Amino acid sequence: MKKKKFAMTSVLLALTAAVLLSGCASGSAGTTNTENVNVKNVSTDKTDSVSTAARENAAEDTVDTISAVENERFTARDLAQTADLSKAAVITVSDGETATITEAGVYVLSGSAKNACIVVDAGDDDKVQLVLDGVSIVNEDQPCILVENADKVFLTSAKGSENVLTVSGKFSSDNDAAVFSRDDLVLNGLGTVAVNSSKDGIRSNDDLKLTGGTWAVTASNSALKAHDSILTVDGAYELTAGGDGLHAEDNDDGTIGSIVIDGGSFTIKAGDDGIHATTAATVNGGTLTITAAEGIEATQVILNDGTIRIEATDDGVNAGRKSSALSVKVEINGGDLTVVMAAGDTDAVDANGDLIITGGTLDITAQSPFDYDGSCSYTGGTIIVNGTETNTITNQMMGGGMMGGRPGGKWH
Repeated sequence: MKKKKFAMTSVLLALTAAVLLSGCASGSAGTTNTENVNVKNVSTDKTDSVSTAARENAAEDTVDTISAVENERFTARDLAQTADLSKAAVITVSDGETATITEAGVYVLSGSAKNACIVVDAGDDDKVQLVLDGVSIVNEDQPCILVENADKVFLTSAKGSENVLTVSGKFSSDNDAAVFSRDDLVLNGLGTVAVNSSKDGIRSNDDLKLTGGTWAVTASNSALKAHDSILTVDGAYELTAGGDGLHAEDNDDGTIGSIVIDGGSFTIKAGDDGIHATTAATVNGGTLTITAAEGIEATQVILNDGTIRIEATDDGVNAGRKSSALSVKVEINGGDLTVVMAAGDTDAVDANGDLIITGGTLDITAQSPFDYDGSCSYTGGTIIVNGTETNTITNQMMGGGMMGGRPGGKWH
């Protein structure tokens, strides 16, 4: 088949080699045609659709406007919701085609296609920004976006854009997510992205950062998944999962797999856990509405702030031994936590270790509000159980034994 010509201006000549035509690595659909990828200069109307306020080569160090929490976990470019298009290339997706990006830069994705794939296979130090500007990819058995190698990839939705990434059938390889990245992945932007997958929705085998945009993810397995960590600061996320809503775990390393929520709005409907972390799941802010078998599960569950509502059929908040690197505990220091439990052998707050409550408001509707195996420390906060405020923590133990505690001391 005849190749389409690359239309590049002089400022884009350095990027010509960066967009190559190749099969989608490790599991492309057999019918993929890798010859025809249309790469052209960014037109004026596309430049207008995405603000140029953020520099393409935004410094990876932080800036004064970043808060202390953000300064610790996020870079300036992580938090920028727009991209500089002055040196960007446009990739227009087409049926059965794969585009492979091999160099750092900004690439605007547009068009509609079936069985197409965007592959990032760049250098170890390369940062690649993919701007989703009205792109729709529907595949049968391969990721829509596959990151084989890079330092970091930014998935940025253009302002006002609507984007769709779907995998409808069984994956042909272990790259089993609609968006699959082997390296750090950042989700941000000012548009909307709908992701649908027959396995995982969006997956990073490193860190996954959520800093902006509107994301609707429906997945048969986990909606958002990472090996090392999931870090969130802003954005809106509607997650529907047959497995977990947010899942952080590395099967080969039990010392990693954490989730930290500093902000953002989450509506999670999950068949298993709303939030699942191997080490610690920490909520410092944001709004979470979770309907799941278990709401939040980790070795340590630490709630410092935020508004959390959980409706669960097993445990609402559960700390269990998933990592040998940390002690097991539930610690509640602030925020508003509402837990509504189904009837049966269920616990609103279940700690297979220590239970620590220093502040916040807990509004629990359950037959068994608390179950802990270690010590209990209750020094502050408001506790409401089945509509009645109380300053006593009653432990629901095996065999129906009961144990109580009041603010100001510890009980074993």
